[in-house]
Amino acid sequence: MTKNKPYTIQLQAGLGLIDVTKTLLDLWMPGMLANQLYQTALESGQFPNVTARRLRNIVVECFAPRYLVSGGSPAAHLKQLAKSLPNAELTQLMLLFTSRANPIFGDFVREVYWPRYAGGHSQMMIDDARAFVERGIDDGKTSKRWSESTIRRVSSYLMGCCADYGLLEHGIRTNRQIVSFRISSAVAAYLAYDLHFKGIGDNALLTEIDWQLFGLSREDVMEEIKRISLRGLVIVQAAGEVIRISWKHQNMESLCDVLAQS
Repeated sequence: MTKNKPYTIQLQAGLGLIDVTKTLLDLWMPGMLANQLYQTALESGQFPNVTARRLRNIVVECFAPRYLVSGGSPAAHLKQLAKSLPNAELTQLMLLFTSRANPIFGDFVREVYWPRYAGGHSQMMIDDARAFVERGIDDGKTSKRWSESTIRRVSSYLMGCCADYGLLEHGIRTNRQIVSFRISSAVAAYLAYDLHFKGIGDNALLTEIDWQLFGLSREDVMEEIKRISLRGLVIVQAAGEVIRISWKHQNMESLCDVLAQS
């Protein structure tokens, strides 16, 4: 989904922005484009301490690439879920959409955070982020070579974004504690259905790269699918390496309605 997109510095427009995102979701209405949302947010009076220029950057460079893609379906789904889903689960969904919009962040979580987590490390260091950024530049994943100051800033953005989404502890420091993290069953159900409606087959779905954002292997995903089947959201039939899933909901809106009520 994000494999061929170049790494950018777009995270500088905003890291997790959990509370700001929720406020913008309240203001956003289906069909509303980024510039319309910006104008609505500007006139709402809900961002008194944010300059007009900064607010435009947040909406156009941060919110829109994450939540207004695919006809605004991520925003529509989050808006539907925001009033009932616990904040931690909403945050996990925001992690998913932010990673899709910003490949450098998604790759950092998959390639650096989770290997350290699985390796029993208690901390992530800014040097880990810096080495990752430099390796990406050397591998041609940026459109041009970044300056030393840009490398330093982006390394900090990656660490800060992990903290905002509950992967690392908060605080301005070069080393951050790794936080215990597990995908919720509601988020697992959302992701499974999202991939299904993108046309991905049941067996291929188990190895989709998005699951790696939550530290899940194929076997782990299988367990999560079984877990959501206990909630009556899917029916699973497995025989060896072959899995067949019966999907109980015909669209994402129906699923989100059930998740919002459970």
